[in-house]
Amino acid sequence: LLFLQRVLLLVASDVDALCACKILQALFQCDHVQYTLVPVSGWQELETAFLEHKDQFKYFVLINCGANVDLLEILQPEEDTYFFVCDSHRPINVVNVYNDTQIKLLVKQDDDLDVPAYDDIFRDEEDEEEDSENESDDSEPLEKRRRFEEEVIERTMKRRQRREWEARRREILFDYEQYEYHGTSSAMVMFDLAWIMSKDLNDMLWWAIVGLTDQWVQDKITQMKYVTDIGILQRHVSRHNHRNEDEENSLSIDCMRIAFEYDLRLALYQHWSLYESLCNTSYTSASLKLWSVQGQKRLQEFLADMGLPLKQVKQKFNSMDVSLKENLREMIEESANKFGMKDLRIQTFSIHFGFKNKFSASDIVYATTSLMENIEKEGPETTNFIKALDSLSRGNLDKLHQGLDLAKKQLRAIQQTVASCICTNLVISQGPFLYCALMEGTPDVKLFSKPVSLCLLSKYLLKSFVCSTKNKRCKLLPLVMAAPMDVEQGTVIMVGIPPETESSDKKNFFGRAFEKAAESTSSRTLHNHFEMSIIELKTEDRSKFLDALISLLS
Repeated sequence: LLFLQRVLLLVASDVDALCACKILQALFQCDHVQYTLVPVSGWQELETAFLEHKDQFKYFVLINCGANVDLLEILQPEEDTYFFVCDSHRPINVVNVYNDTQIKLLVKQDDDLDVPAYDDIFRDEEDEEEDSENESDDSEPLEKRRRFEEEVIERTMKRRQRREWEARRREILFDYEQYEYHGTSSAMVMFDLAWIMSKDLNDMLWWAIVGLTDQWVQDKITQMKYVTDIGILQRHVSRHNHRNEDEENSLSIDCMRIAFEYDLRLALYQHWSLYESLCNTSYTSASLKLWSVQGQKRLQEFLADMGLPLKQVKQKFNSMDVSLKENLREMIEESANKFGMKDLRIQTFSIHFGFKNKFSASDIVYATTSLMENIEKEGPETTNFIKALDSLSRGNLDKLHQGLDLAKKQLRAIQQTVASCICTNLVISQGPFLYCALMEGTPDVKLFSKPVSLCLLSKYLLKSFVCSTKNKRCKLLPLVMAAPMDVEQGTVIMVGIPPETESSDKKNFFGRAFEKAAESTSSRTLHNHFEMSIIELKTEDRSKFLDALISLLS
């Protein structure tokens, strides 16, 4: 890749980006490439980091940031500066796609980018102004006049064609840029790179799995895409983890084994009690409507149907009777089907370190996310990023366990907030979308000023609302959610979530809509997040902004 040059790594704050970063760091180590790592949580930090380092570095690697804007326009780099962009945000900005000199996109070959054709959106400047130049004066006045008229007609035709082309270009770009969605996980793209270079290790494979699982946990990709990518990774897993090694090696204390499995869609249940996990997983909590008295009754019936004593269900999973644990998955699945929870089984992977440590991929995602968005202040902003990055290495089990404890706290906070929003009817239909605002002083409100936590809360809330409402029309609506961001500066953070339907393609139109609504009302907004559907807004501009959004989407 880049042997003699120092490289600047700019990494976004999400788990997939951290996993891609770990894989790239391992590759750089193999090839003795020197690099500097700078975490960036939004466009402002990205620009600042670039300005601070542009004199020392010529090569920049951007992970999960930079693809969906015109990088050269924003950063104004010198001509000998090169950007390698590995970013799952779609659509990719057309200038980045068609600039082969300074911007190199790292994309999986079979990723369909749907980019408009070059000639439909770019036009050479030369063929614009070909005015009459070589007029010789020795021709007849009549001849001269005829030629002049022909030129006028030709020029008018050219102008009309140009206007038509521009109108079509606007239409094409609008269609292309209208929806925001996600492509293949960046960690998977990096793993692919390692595999092509024959440098893929089991650790890298595990990070690719965690990156994909992050997309699934955050609900960024469709079920179809998830299952397809799981299939791709499964082939690598069987290649790296044959069971027929000699017995001594397969169980040594520092060995690591990855296994494909059908597991339960219950958050952190192996590190919690089954009861807590059922209550704090959005899928089961929404299906059983646990915020209501009726729902709590259904939970008791569900447990009774499985024949599990409360005492067993409420103690730590590790301490449950071995006899119960053996057929637990089958028992739960069978009862879940009777209670209308048909998707409780998911395809995933687990990892074993030595004898006793077993984690599923989603455990790691929850733990890493909560370390990254930890609100208990400890030192500078980047501390959380470094801790989260470290927790992905198998030598740092203590950090991982700390992350698991934090994740339980955060899942509880999300579930309690969802329950209180539904019980106090905070979710209001605004016509084209549902709207919910958390007030200052709500418990755990500080946690929801963080983007990933706010998005998880919004997705869980929408799932639960769809299960609880009787209104057919409301079941099909998207949700806009707001939470206090910075009380002193008087700002709120706002996120838009697409509708919760079975066939949802996970495409989000709120990014564009937010921009237009802010423009038309000149609201003071900050579009600083790499996800376009998250914005920050002055509290006093909120009502005019929402009014504009309603009329825009009606």
